[in-house]
Amino acid sequence: MAFLTALSGFAWEASAAPDSLRDRLQPRGPTFRSDKTPPIGRYVTEDGRAFVFDRSTSRPLLRFENNYEVWALQAQAAPRGDTIYKNDLGQPVLRATRLGGLTLFSASQPGGSAAALSGNGTPLRLPVLGPQALLEKLAQASARASRAARRLIPFDADADPSSAALVADAAMITAEAVVRISRRPDGRARLAQIKKVQLVQGNRAAATVNSDVMRITVAPGQGLAGRPSSERIAYAVGVR
Repeated sequence: MAFLTALSGFAWEASAAPDSLRDRLQPRGPTFRSDKTPPIGRYVTEDGRAFVFDRSTSRPLLRFENNYEVWALQAQAAPRGDTIYKNDLGQPVLRATRLGGLTLFSASQPGGSAAALSGNGTPLRLPVLGPQALLEKLAQASARASRAARRLIPFDADADPSSAALVADAAMITAEAVVRISRRPDGRARLAQIKKVQLVQGNRAAATVNSDVMRITVAPGQGLAGRPSSERIAYAVGVR
């Protein structure tokens, strides 16, 4: 199947380890210092889920191992000196205690699963992307979304050198959202309204469906926080 992609607007220029998970999360004794928590750490939950949590940028970032999507989180103060980190729908994703412990919230564990630091992590950043690489990403996203919907969904993008990487990332996240929606019992019926995905630049990240076009707005100046998450995209299609 041939997958259509379009691109416009380009102007290119050349100490001993803790004995248990709970010991890690609730350390005791005068040797514990919360400021030893690395700004970028790899964590593992009690049920074995591993993720990187990057607090080295203005917006904390999280990515699960074996998953493409990077989640841009918003920090919010919580009781007892804790911090809640929420996604772009305002849903809690992580809770950090003032002592450095983390709890991960998910659909499978809505009550939370304790997570322990297992080492340093790799910074979560957008790659540098050229025009050909962007076209390839758009084609990949269109192909993946089209397979999930069992019909062609072309991806059309308006990008420039400063936004190319973010637009490409947003396209891949949109395809991920389409795949997730298609797995629902009512998924294909919801996707039937989407005939095209259009990626545009704006002042803030957004996902909307107007008529038969899904419009994904990216804000290049905001980095990975400048594009909607797969959850927000699914919400725009009516998945709650």
